[in-house]
Amino acid sequence: MQKVWSISGRSIAVSALALALTACQSMRGPEPVVQADIPTGYIGSATGPSIAEQGYKDFFADARLVQVIEMALANNRDLRTATLNIQRAQQAYQITENNQLPTIGASGSVLRQDTLSTTKPVTTYNVGLGVTAYELDFWGRVRSLKDNALDSYLATQSARDATQISLIGQVAQAWLSYSFANANLKLADQTLKAQLESYNLNKKRFDVGIDSEVPVRQAQISVETARNDVANYKTQVAQAQNLLNLLVGQAVPANLLAPQPVKRITQSTALTAGLPSDLLNNRPDVRSAEYQLSAAGANIGAAKAQLFPTISLTGTAGYASTDLSDLFKSGAFVWSLGPSLDIPIFDWGTRRANVKISETDQKIALSDYEKTIQTAFREVNDALAVRENIGDRLSAQRRLVDATNTTYKLSTARFRAGIDNYLTVLDAQRTSYSAEQGLLLLEQANLNNQVEVYKTLGGGVKANTADQVAKQPSSSDVKYNKTAN
Repeated sequence: MQKVWSISGRSIAVSALALALTACQSMRGPEPVVQADIPTGYIGSATGPSIAEQGYKDFFADARLVQVIEMALANNRDLRTATLNIQRAQQAYQITENNQLPTIGASGSVLRQDTLSTTKPVTTYNVGLGVTAYELDFWGRVRSLKDNALDSYLATQSARDATQISLIGQVAQAWLSYSFANANLKLADQTLKAQLESYNLNKKRFDVGIDSEVPVRQAQISVETARNDVANYKTQVAQAQNLLNLLVGQAVPANLLAPQPVKRITQSTALTAGLPSDLLNNRPDVRSAEYQLSAAGANIGAAKAQLFPTISLTGTAGYASTDLSDLFKSGAFVWSLGPSLDIPIFDWGTRRANVKISETDQKIALSDYEKTIQTAFREVNDALAVRENIGDRLSAQRRLVDATNTTYKLSTARFRAGIDNYLTVLDAQRTSYSAEQGLLLLEQANLNNQVEVYKTLGGGVKANTADQVAKQPSSSDVKYNKTAN
């Protein structure tokens, strides 16, 4: 009879284990419907593939800038932290994946005890292998926790890609800021020299009694204003370089900086945005929000599984003997296998409350996902709105510069001929200087906008255009595909 029960016990245990490995099902439920209301097209964008498909080495035209970007990708601390977060999430996923397998450990003990049935103390030796509390995942709780960890890992990977895109855009714009701060400094220096010449001329005229002291003081005001601008732009040059060094993570060599104003930032002649659906694939922040939504769905499955009984197996197999020399003999083999059952009866609604919390978390993740999509399209359309009109603004500003420079030259000639007073020259000079500054600002804004269009479309993940970036399926994608098949 004992042998019959032993065989039956083994059969039940093996059958239960096989059932646990094959029958565990996720209880996460259907995925929510996303209603982001994305537009059908972009404002004023040229047709063609999205420039986000280009690698940053192919998009940016200046080899110095590409080298600075590569230095930043290797040394930037924010990007380094994002990469370490990926490694951390990967290890967390590995832990949850390991939880699906039995934990096997070796054990050994020596026990000496005195009992009422013996006349002297007895020593017992034990050695063996054991399975400690292996959960039979009938309801998919462990599987759901694994899915959550996988989605969290993929979200962290996408967050790292989003950090890289942002970093590349910031580096390019900081590199441009240094260039145009130097251009403004050069313009202020030239203006200061011209104002000093005017001041000296007016002082001579005052000294010989041709003019009053008023033109001298007016010229002096212009000189001091120009000196203030020179000092201000020197500060801006230093600050732009400090920002660039911070983004790169080390001091940028002087030969990689652009002391002259940059005329061209990209090799692309047309900044095409592609289809709206491309944005959902190219923007890693959108993908990260999608993975987080999937992770929230997996949490629902884990919370629902807690409503059902938890069945665990504990087993050992080894040798035991009261004599160390007989420990490994055939008669000393012992084994044990026993299930444990945890049935929720009265927990005052705690487990159901956890289900409600996980469902609410999913709704929050859905709202965040939809907002991330809407924000992405707004950023693209904002950048394209600037792109649509900046060419007209640049043309008008260049004509304004030509007109103010001509007026300044004519006013100076008339003043030297004694036809007009110095106030006319001063007003023309200020207008010309302001127009030159406005042109530099617009040229910088134009190049910054080209970087912004590339960044908001999701460009910068790839180094070369030929590189392939594969999107990993979330746990909800896998579940849907399995159901569809």
